[in-house]
Amino acid sequence: MTTEVGKKINAEHPGTTGSLGCAISEAVEAAVKNEGYRYVLGSVLNQVLLHQTVIGLEVQTALKKHNIKPDILIACTGGGSNLGGFASPFFGEILRGEADYKIIGAEPASCPSFTRGVYKYDFCDTGQICPLAKMYTIGSQFIPSANHAGGLRFHGMSPILSELYHQGVFEARAYEQTQVFQAAEIFAKAEGILPAPESSHAIRAAIDEALKCKQTGEEKVIVFNLSGTGYFDLYAYAQYNDKTMNDVIPSDKVIEEALAKLPKVPNM
Repeated sequence: MTTEVGKKINAEHPGTTGSLGCAISEAVEAAVKNEGYRYVLGSVLNQVLLHQTVIGLEVQTALKKHNIKPDILIACTGGGSNLGGFASPFFGEILRGEADYKIIGAEPASCPSFTRGVYKYDFCDTGQICPLAKMYTIGSQFIPSANHAGGLRFHGMSPILSELYHQGVFEARAYEQTQVFQAAEIFAKAEGILPAPESSHAIRAAIDEALKCKQTGEEKVIVFNLSGTGYFDLYAYAQYNDKTMNDVIPSDKVIEEALAKLPKVPNM
């Protein structure tokens, strides 16, 4: 309630828990109104993915050093910087015909931009003050439920990743948060590391792929990105352990209503 766009969003969505899209709108307004401040959009835009590729380059170098060829690469997806930064060097190998990998983007079922979105031009923020981008989106006016993977609560996806997904270069999967926290608990007990809820989406996908190999008897190298620790998410883990955690999945109607508000861009 300290920004004009924030007040507008609150008026249109009473009692909202907000989202990354809301935060972007408010941050841009705050930067514009304060002399000497600048705001650089993160996560979704192409320059951010390029910056984050240092992660994927390090992974690529480590694998080559130990003569390991991955079969499957997995990262969580919210706006795209995590998957894009981790997998971009491997996407390059695929596109140049040098290698073939199965790459999976793991997103929350409560905010399923890839798996239930459309490939259209949309605003990168809820307040609709940022530029349009062509991306997979469930609509800038969609406000996701208050799930604990805060960094993944974004309505759209990176333009680069959206185009690669549209071409079928990689696949996406959506997971409910109780499934995700179950995987996080397994990982914490096995590795002694408490993973962030965002990262745990990738862990869930990795476990599922490993279980498939167990069933088929195949041997595969699965590499996933553990993007953060969960020590600031103990309240979420308490909810999971107390069995008070809920899965909120948007209905088709809710997503259709948000998509109906997409900007009208001719011949696109």
